[in-house]
Amino acid sequence: MTRHLWPLAAALLALAGSARAAEAPLPLAFADFFVQPLGPRGLQPTPRLLAAVGQPVQITGFIVKREQPQPGRFLLTPRPLSMAEHADGEADDLPAQTVTVLLPASQRERIVLATPGPVTLTGRLAWGPAEDASGRVSWLRLQLDDTALAATPAPAPATPHSH
Repeated sequence: MTRHLWPLAAALLALAGSARAAEAPLPLAFADFFVQPLGPRGLQPTPRLLAAVGQPVQITGFIVKREQPQPGRFLLTPRPLSMAEHADGEADDLPAQTVTVLLPASQRERIVLATPGPVTLTGRLAWGPAEDASGRVSWLRLQLDDTALAATPAPAPATPHSH
């Protein structure tokens, strides 16, 4: 009888291992987003990016320092950047690889400010045009899970400047 249980046990262990591997986030770099060099059709997503859509991924980048941060979302880029929405409007210098990071519903009122240095985030990747309430269209979004920023204290509210 023991001899017959061994193949079953081996199969169950293999299934458990593949299930764990399926849950592990796929490391995704900004360089994995678009085919290089650019061709006559412009930006084309790589097969790796398209395969990651809807899957848990892990991305390391920089939180964009914004003049007017929005609650429940922030922008992640491959290098440190600042945005002056008041002065530049929609004429910003954000790269095509910019990822809009969406906080979970339980944190939708939270404002995330830029921090020095890179951050590594894990969430589900979405691809395709989506317009937010401000009119900004994003092509890449990372939906964080409920516990993503739970241990990080929310920043103190900024004091208004008088002009």
